[in-house]
Amino acid sequence: MPRIVFIRHGETDWNAEGRFQGQKDIPLNQHGRSQARRNGETLKTRMPEAIDFDFVASPLARTRETMEIVRGAMGLDPSAYHVDPILKEITFGHWEGYTSSELHAQWPDLVAAREADKWSFTPPFGESYSDLSVRIGAWLDTVESDTVAVSHGGVCRVLLGLLQGLDPETAPVLNIRQDRVMIWDGEHVIWV
Repeated sequence: MPRIVFIRHGETDWNAEGRFQGQKDIPLNQHGRSQARRNGETLKTRMPEAIDFDFVASPLARTRETMEIVRGAMGLDPSAYHVDPILKEITFGHWEGYTSSELHAQWPDLVAAREADKWSFTPPFGESYSDLSVRIGAWLDTVESDTVAVSHGGVCRVLLGLLQGLDPETAPVLNIRQDRVMIWDGEHVIWV
């Protein structure tokens, strides 16, 4: 199994406000740019061989900007990577743009259903973690060489679930930080 380096995009204003982002194309904020730079510097120091890996990002602006900052911090051409739409974040459908408290006020029964089964629940016109897992599993099947991927928190949750055989109750609640790099060495996950 190839090594996979996963980097979640840097912070956006919606992250800071606790809003469901999903596939809305929200840009990085200044703090998010600093996180991306830190992650690129860390990767260059801790895993210098990563300069020769395949680099791929979700097509959303926040992931592409993160990738370009990471590559620049590694001394690489910021634009020399490809995008893959399969790496887009889980879509929350009509819930995108809302905070949890706003959702509780507007859709209390649906929020309760999601809390009861976060893995299988599908928001209105959205996608479940189970659906996302199928999509990311298909991507994982195509990874043939050591890869650096910049994507999203939900994507990393299901990716870790697939790589580590996590149960459906655990994967959707994993805390995926924006200021750390995940390295999968084929057997273990290391966060740096």
